[in-house]
Amino acid sequence: MTFYSIREMTNDFNMTHRTLRYYEEIGLLMPTYTESGRRRYSQKDRTRLYLIQRGKNLGFNLQEIKEMIDLFTIDQTGEKQLQKTIEYGNQKVIELDKKINDLIQLKEEIIKMKGKLERNLLEIQ
Repeated sequence: MTFYSIREMTNDFNMTHRTLRYYEEIGLLMPTYTESGRRRYSQKDRTRLYLIQRGKNLGFNLQEIKEMIDLFTIDQTGEKQLQKTIEYGNQKVIELDKKINDLIQLKEEIIKMKGKLERNLLEIQ
């Protein structure tokens, strides 16, 4: 079995030691320890870390990510994990639609304000 040090993990995933330790504190990663107390990360930990980063890039929070990852441990068919991921994905789409609508409205307000300012400038000139 191959194990990885905290340095290898942080270098491979471009993150800090503190971040990795935090993921361990909240139960996202579960390294083993050598007799001298050094962390040893397994391939399973590497996979989990990849999923954590992917989830964060997609806008999921750590609690959501933890729940989705942990579901696979409970149900190895993946059905519950897929259901939860779809549920959270649907929520993210709704959140993104709201953000998009807010940005469109903000853009329209800026265009209106810009138009008024341009008209004011023309009157001054």
